[in-house]
Amino acid sequence: MARRFVVEADGGSRGNPGPAGYGAVVLDAETGEPLAEVAEYIGTATNNVAEYKGLIAGLRAAHALDPEAEVRVRMDSKLVIEQMSGRWKIKHPDMRPLAAEAKAIMPPGQLTYEWIPREKNKHADRLANEAMDAGKRGEQWQPKVPPGGTLAAGAPEAAAPADDALAEPAATGAPAVGWGAADLGTPATFVLLRHGETPLTPEKRFSGSGGTDPGLSDVGRHQAERVAAALAARGTIQAIVTSPLRRCRETAEAVARRLGLDVRVEEGLRETDFGAWEGLTFAEVKERHPDDLEAWLASSKVAPTGGGESFAAVTRRVALSRDKLIARYTGRTVLLVTHVTPIKTLVRLALGAPPETLFRMELSAASLSAVAYYTDGNASLRLLNETAHLR
Repeated sequence: MARRFVVEADGGSRGNPGPAGYGAVVLDAETGEPLAEVAEYIGTATNNVAEYKGLIAGLRAAHALDPEAEVRVRMDSKLVIEQMSGRWKIKHPDMRPLAAEAKAIMPPGQLTYEWIPREKNKHADRLANEAMDAGKRGEQWQPKVPPGGTLAAGAPEAAAPADDALAEPAATGAPAVGWGAADLGTPATFVLLRHGETPLTPEKRFSGSGGTDPGLSDVGRHQAERVAAALAARGTIQAIVTSPLRRCRETAEAVARRLGLDVRVEEGLRETDFGAWEGLTFAEVKERHPDDLEAWLASSKVAPTGGGESFAAVTRRVALSRDKLIARYTGRTVLLVTHVTPIKTLVRLALGAPPETLFRMELSAASLSAVAYYTDGNASLRLLNETAHLR
């Protein structure tokens, strides 16, 4: 099932028009837990403009957590709710581009809108006022809820200093709204390691979580030792998390021995279950299940033959694991030892790219990629498919 979020958003203007700001919070629909907060002082604007900007920011925050989630938007602005629901026309020229921007963030089938009285929108209202107060002081509003939830309880633990792309923040800082913002602190950085080769890897066979669970080959064990030596030389990894599958655990253990770290297993990092395609080559699948393969390539919501997992299902569980790990390892550099699909999914979500992007990335065995996650909800791709340590 799709994840379900509630977005509560608000905006205000002290003067209408006057100094204005917005606030939005993304909540877990089941537990009510805050998963992300966003707010910004936007200078002189009207109440309605600020409210629309709050909606846009809230939808973007929800999309960053899971682009395929079902989202219920709750606001105390009757105007925004009725216009976005399509029951009222958008007559004001300032509102039309803002409404169009909001509609482009997520498919309409994933969204519902609900008006609520102001006293039930206190969280977003507080964030909007915090942003306006910060703007009055000439400061940038700072979130108290990191992506994935859990209120921040003080300064994050600093990552070890380093001089390479796996640990140092990019010169431009966080993307999108992070640009030009105040110091966001040390991001949670995930160094993404694809496991070493198995006997199935050079034959390019489907090898997911529903097959024989092969271990590393001799080549794969050599690759694991090479990447372990490279990571030990860099000295940036502070924790190791792995998929439960054997090939990843063996790769992670090789690194852990070098670094003197324990290994944590995260079920959500396992590879796709390829159903009846497990162990087959692409050509064999095309010969035996041509219609199923064509449908699978055309839609992320189609599962492989025989009860496998769709990429949409994989995306939901990978995003959930990502959020849990960001909350656990705020400000730290963590090695995630996993598979092709989870790594490509994390990269795709960080870039805000469509599902078909999965077919347009190359990930070699024992390659390294890296994504940094900032406290304002933005992500930055640092590295993709780096294999210099193997050469």
